[in-house]
Amino acid sequence: MFSIFKSKSTNKNSDNNNNIDERSIRETIDENTSTITPDQTSITTTSEEPKMSNRKFRRIPKPGIGIWLDLKDRLPFYIQDWKDSVDYRVIPAVLETYFNNVLPAIAFAQDMFDRTDNSYGVNEVLLSSAMAGIVFGVLSGQPLCIVGVTGPISIFNYTVYEIIKPLNTNYFGFMFWICIWSMIFHFILAIGNAVCLLQYVTTFPCDIFGLFINIVYLQKGVQILVKQFNIHGEDVASGFASIVLAITMTVCGLTFKQFIRTPFFNHTIRVIISDYATALSVLFWSAFPHFGGYLDNVNFEKLPITKSYFPTSDRFRDRSTWLAYAKISTKDIFIALPFGIIMTILFYFDHNVSSLMAQKYQYKLKKPSSFHYDFFLLGITTGVSGVLGIPAPNGLIPQAPLHTESLLVLDENQNVVRCVDQRFTNTVQGLMMLGTMTRPFLVCLGQIPQAVLSGLFWTMGINGLIDNVIIYRIIWLFTDKKKKDLTNPLNKVSRKSLIIFLIFSLCGFVAEFSITNTVAAIGFPLVLLLSVLVCFLFPKLIPKDELDILDESVAKEFTIKNLLLDNICDPEYTGAFHSDDEIDDEEKLNSTASINNTESAFVDEEEEGENNISNSDAINHREIINAEGVSST
Repeated sequence: MFSIFKSKSTNKNSDNNNNIDERSIRETIDENTSTITPDQTSITTTSEEPKMSNRKFRRIPKPGIGIWLDLKDRLPFYIQDWKDSVDYRVIPAVLETYFNNVLPAIAFAQDMFDRTDNSYGVNEVLLSSAMAGIVFGVLSGQPLCIVGVTGPISIFNYTVYEIIKPLNTNYFGFMFWICIWSMIFHFILAIGNAVCLLQYVTTFPCDIFGLFINIVYLQKGVQILVKQFNIHGEDVASGFASIVLAITMTVCGLTFKQFIRTPFFNHTIRVIISDYATALSVLFWSAFPHFGGYLDNVNFEKLPITKSYFPTSDRFRDRSTWLAYAKISTKDIFIALPFGIIMTILFYFDHNVSSLMAQKYQYKLKKPSSFHYDFFLLGITTGVSGVLGIPAPNGLIPQAPLHTESLLVLDENQNVVRCVDQRFTNTVQGLMMLGTMTRPFLVCLGQIPQAVLSGLFWTMGINGLIDNVIIYRIIWLFTDKKKKDLTNPLNKVSRKSLIIFLIFSLCGFVAEFSITNTVAAIGFPLVLLLSVLVCFLFPKLIPKDELDILDESVAKEFTIKNLLLDNICDPEYTGAFHSDDEIDDEEKLNSTASINNTESAFVDEEEEGENNISNSDAINHREIINAEGVSST
């Protein structure tokens, strides 16, 4: 504005006098133009922009900042988490989560028992699940994520046993160092904010992994029934009776679990039937062989149990204590290092994806998430597992999303109203796991036929397949065009793009399923990692608008805000992240806001015209003063 003084002054010796005159003229202009706020506002804004840009250019977050942000966001809700437990939804959620967790865990325990020379048994799996439930229910940042013994870690454990068997080293000593190495890598990744890479995980690898788990559950049910013929030898009747029992339980479990989608009775009765379908199915069909009559002549194989609160193996460890550490050679300690890396990769994907799937935006959660801190906490439980000689727990699929779904409050149209986000269910199901290790409950557990376990596996697997996106898209692909829902977003996706995406999805599933059934099962985590990397090829094969429909984000920014690099690089970042429910409300208000903006446009134009007139007067006033200043100079 005042550069004219410099351009017009030619006498360098009179600079001091010019500065005095210039200062007085500036004061005069400031007094006369103090009402021109737009200019002042623009000047202030531009002066602050370099500071903001400098902050954004910092791309390396401070070590541990992700953990600190998770704790900062979640700690204020800790007391409220327990208060929110006073809700009816926690009762069916506890029962369903307990049965969905304990019975599959026992099946995995049986696998490890058979393939590790009785190193792991029921007590080890129950103790691991109990520790995980209590620790993550009380101390974690996201208590909705159910943690326990999974199928992949069971495969990992007995595959490691088969690999190191020729080394003649102590198995529990070797597993101790695997868990210690993995704990160290957990700490490094959590403190180094490497969990932020989870922001690049989309629904593509999650859907593949979900399909893999559901198919594995179906396969597991079949494997249990096949063993019924081998156990009884020539007693073919018992084997076929077990098949009938498993099928009837599956039909009943599915029917009552999906009863909420039927038009029968009122909404309240449908919800109650669906809530307790799993628990009642297990109890009824477990009691079925005791109904008498011809059933007394059938020998149903029961679940195996052991001595209460004592380790199973007496070959590789001392049964009088849970401290399983055994000294091994320095060479074997470093041989355990790559296995620790593989376990870390497995847990990085398995646990974090379980947590993501338990916090889908469709569930309308209102409390912050926690990924960095929870992964650090998982490292602690992994190390403790190595000390105790139990399988290391991590996030469970499908139990984690099933737990959240059991806490949803739905209206009569099956729309989500809210989610009972609290710590009670996870903690109590962990305590129930610990209580199951007592003798009375172990005896009751030993009365459950293995066929019931097969039925539960089939029920959980089929329920998962019903809602699996890959299966839904395959059905959509072969559906008659006249029968398709015109409002479905898949109508905007070309047939070519859908087929390409499905081919990649099915190839990913085949790769995961195949490797777990070979001697290369130890490389399963690498296949999981590859499924994430494949996503970066899709922009070159599928148009962006179609890819946004096929491969959307698992969660909204509200859930993954502490994974975003801009946020953790700038902890004082003031961007607003709203809950999923609030985002939906804002979207509904967009149309209203646009109408209001249109109506106010005419008013804004009139005000702008008046401002232009006043600004032009001020500009003319400044020109007069400037001219006088030039003449005086």
